[in-house]
Amino acid sequence: MAQLENPLDRERFCCSICLDPLKDPVTTGCGHSYCKSCINTHWDNGEERGSYSCPQCRQTFTPRPVLVKNTMLADLVEELKKTGLQAAPADHCYAGPEDVACDVCTGRKLKALKSCLVCLVSYCEKHLRPHLQSAPFKKHKLVEPSEKLQENICSRHDEVMKMFCRTDQTCICYLCSVEEHKDHNTVSAAAERTERQRELGLRRQTIQKRVQDTEKDVKLLQQEEEAVNGSADKAVEDSEEIFTEMIRLLEKRSSDVKQQIRSQQKTEVSRVRELQERLEQEITELKRKDHELKQLSATEDHNQFLHNYPSLSPLSGSTHSSSFRIRLMRNFEDVKAAVSQVRGRLQDILSETETEILQIVSRVDVLLPQPEPETRADFLKYSQEITLDPNTAYKRLILSEGNRKVTLMREDQSYSNHPDRFTGTTQVLSRESLTGRFYWEVEVGGGRVVGVAVTYKNISRSGDECIFGYNDKSWSLSCFGNIRSFDYNSIRTPVSGPVSSRVGVYLDHSAGVLSIYSVSDTMTLLHRVQTTFTQPLYAGVRVHCLGSTAEFCKLK
Repeated sequence: MAQLENPLDRERFCCSICLDPLKDPVTTGCGHSYCKSCINTHWDNGEERGSYSCPQCRQTFTPRPVLVKNTMLADLVEELKKTGLQAAPADHCYAGPEDVACDVCTGRKLKALKSCLVCLVSYCEKHLRPHLQSAPFKKHKLVEPSEKLQENICSRHDEVMKMFCRTDQTCICYLCSVEEHKDHNTVSAAAERTERQRELGLRRQTIQKRVQDTEKDVKLLQQEEEAVNGSADKAVEDSEEIFTEMIRLLEKRSSDVKQQIRSQQKTEVSRVRELQERLEQEITELKRKDHELKQLSATEDHNQFLHNYPSLSPLSGSTHSSSFRIRLMRNFEDVKAAVSQVRGRLQDILSETETEILQIVSRVDVLLPQPEPETRADFLKYSQEITLDPNTAYKRLILSEGNRKVTLMREDQSYSNHPDRFTGTTQVLSRESLTGRFYWEVEVGGGRVVGVAVTYKNISRSGDECIFGYNDKSWSLSCFGNIRSFDYNSIRTPVSGPVSSRVGVYLDHSAGVLSIYSVSDTMTLLHRVQTTFTQPLYAGVRVHCLGSTAEFCKLK
């Protein structure tokens, strides 16, 4: 009897329906034993079908068998109870509210291990054994436990829905396919599943490809974020160092001026004191002579007066000067005026560069490249008002219309000398630097012999190498009447397209795109450049002949 203590032997004396030790055990004609109440309840539920089957081997009995108590088995179970038979499974095997319960278990149900799509029943591990061990069940389809098995039953015919109607996009049973879906496009559910599975695979491939592409973009953005943070930190560090150096220069200049003033002060004070001493000595001498003259004047003896008069010493020249006194009164006022003038010039420089620096900072663009605009309305979203810098203009160029228009004249204009001024050709640059996405238009007039360009600021200002398009620092569209050409690094490319007096320029600095358009009622692309810009760009124009003009248009 001790050998019955192992779990396998104990299970033999448990009801396969309730999984508890057998109570009033009865044996069916196929030899399987159950609690009398369990098998009767099971057969009561199947009585509508008029057949009664064994829950384990599915052998069917007709009519319903009369069940008789198996006395020997009942005695054996009672004996085993006395030896400590424990048939109930652990609590974790019972089905909870969130679990799929075994449909065969009675009383407290166990968790289902699998569901059968043929039987439309869910089984726990115990009740699943016939499906795993008996040949008749080998072809049954077992799936993960599901509470939706009844959804596979046709509500109209109470049959398993093994067909699919493509016309109505719904699952149907075989009877449905020969009745209300008779003329519809129907296939087996398995065939439709295969087709949908293929489509699903393609969709998954598309999704996975997009995931991979997006992950690459995310990685690029992460790298860009690191680059932006590093670049910003470096820019702040460099800017602070530059401004600190500027402050040191100002402090040194202030110290030098202060030292020079004190040195000059010392020199001038020494000169003043020396002169003061001389004047005081002169006063003393003058007073002495005045006293002698007073004494001589008071002499009553005429002969004595005349005898002493020739012996008077002559009066020396005076060091007194009213003009000297006026010069002294001005002191160091000119120094203050000069320093104030420097302050004004510095304020002007800071004001100009502040706007330029802030524009450059605000145009930092780390987003992925944007598509190029397609319509003029799209281009105008990036319109930029361009003004020309007089300090860069060739001396025969005259600027007008608020420094937006340039005209070539015969005579030089009254420009001061400036290191940024072009001396080798009739060109001028914009004030504004361009580092983001911009669009502007230039109206060409007069003889229409004009070059429309973008360039780095460090382009040469003299010689042939300063001409737009004749170096690797500038890109230029040359307009000669109705003839157009594009120039870069001394390479000329003929340009075809409709001739218009207005030229549109689109720049995407970060993407390295420069596009030039002929603008009339429509926009026609004349030339497009794809490169890498390494510095901020400036708009420029070159006016080739007398009377020709170029005007940067107001677009807003």
